[in-house]
Amino acid sequence: MSLETQGTGCPFGFGAEAGTDTGSPAAASTTAVTAPAATHNATHHGYEPFQMKNPFPAYAALRAEEPVMFDERIDMFVVTRYDDIKAVFEDWETFSSENAQAPVRKRGPQATQIMNEGGFTAYSGLSARIPPEHTRIRGIVQKAFTPRRFKVLEPFIRQNVADRLDAMIARGQDAGAHHGEIVKDLAYEVPTITILTLLGEDLAKLDDYKRWSDSRAAMTWGDLSDEEQIPHAHNLVEYWQACLALVAKAHAEGGDNLIADLVTAQKDGAEISDHEIASVAYSLLFAGHETTTTLISNALRLLAADPAVWAQLVEDPKKIPGAIDEVLRYSGSIVAWRRKATKDAEIGGVKIPEGSGVLLVMGSANRDESKFEDPETFDITRPNAREHLSFGFGIHYCLGNMLAKLQAKIALEEATQKLPHLHVDDSESIEFRENLSFRVPVSVPVSWEA
Repeated sequence: MSLETQGTGCPFGFGAEAGTDTGSPAAASTTAVTAPAATHNATHHGYEPFQMKNPFPAYAALRAEEPVMFDERIDMFVVTRYDDIKAVFEDWETFSSENAQAPVRKRGPQATQIMNEGGFTAYSGLSARIPPEHTRIRGIVQKAFTPRRFKVLEPFIRQNVADRLDAMIARGQDAGAHHGEIVKDLAYEVPTITILTLLGEDLAKLDDYKRWSDSRAAMTWGDLSDEEQIPHAHNLVEYWQACLALVAKAHAEGGDNLIADLVTAQKDGAEISDHEIASVAYSLLFAGHETTTTLISNALRLLAADPAVWAQLVEDPKKIPGAIDEVLRYSGSIVAWRRKATKDAEIGGVKIPEGSGVLLVMGSANRDESKFEDPETFDITRPNAREHLSFGFGIHYCLGNMLAKLQAKIALEEATQKLPHLHVDDSESIEFRENLSFRVPVSVPVSWEA
């Protein structure tokens, strides 16, 4: 049985198990509709936008019965089939990324005042920008975001992972038990330290960036009341001011880091402003660790849940890269992403009016039966696992995918070596925080033999 076919949701409440609609399949995939109301289904085929415990039965129901469904609760068309999602990613002119970073819930007046008075003017580094602006900035950033930097970081990452695993093992021994928790003991800090080092930030600010990033996720993809937004608004002001300070520091002191490289490129004539560099930092300091923390957590959560699978990796570490791709397919860090129709269009035969929001559910695409054989089975030898859409597709394909996979690979190499008999405690009871786009385990308790 699949590890994730039981129960009920990136970072932030918990919901009930998703049900399935008992009505007849919709004709949305073949018959165009003229208005969102025509696709309304009272049960939404069990889909709950912010619940992440186990959304996969609802995804399957949507693919089968209404693969392009208008959901009035979030005012978006929800798209769940692989080919449709890939086509939308490819057609950036019709389906703009301009809403990718917009708050799902409108910012309240108090939060707006706090952010305005605090000088918050952050904008997406890349994911919400469109050509030609996106093309210009990505080209400049890509020249600085090179494999050379990853190679320099690799020994640092490996030592960091080893130190944290050793500390987890030591704590377990001191307590007279052999228990740990992957999120807190390993995955929480490793990617954050990596991205702070890459961008030239003080590691003493690690907890600040985690706090600020939690607020960014909650404010952008969460379902918060006006009152709940207030502390997060203060955090986002602090976050943005720290990004501006990084750029100012690079101008004053230089350095061997990504932000300093972008400042140098600017001085050498590259067309990129200080505000755009700060926005790149704002994006990378979030995306560069939040999703990688989740990738490492999910990798250990899935791979160590099955002793036979874990034993394969212990015996043959060369299987780890393939296993990581299967983790990304089966349980990606980001399960949904947004687009906006720039003109009247169609997806899967359903008419999408100009200005409509579109939610691309990659977590569903990655389990589409038409693309992946026996998709509900977790198989680390799957030949086409790399064709998952967890990093997106097209011009917005994730720039940091290599660094994320490198860190997950190192984490698994070290864990299989140090803990050959690691196993996850009660994997089906693990909870996931709620929001629209990210699927993040709250904790991953583990045990090992002495």
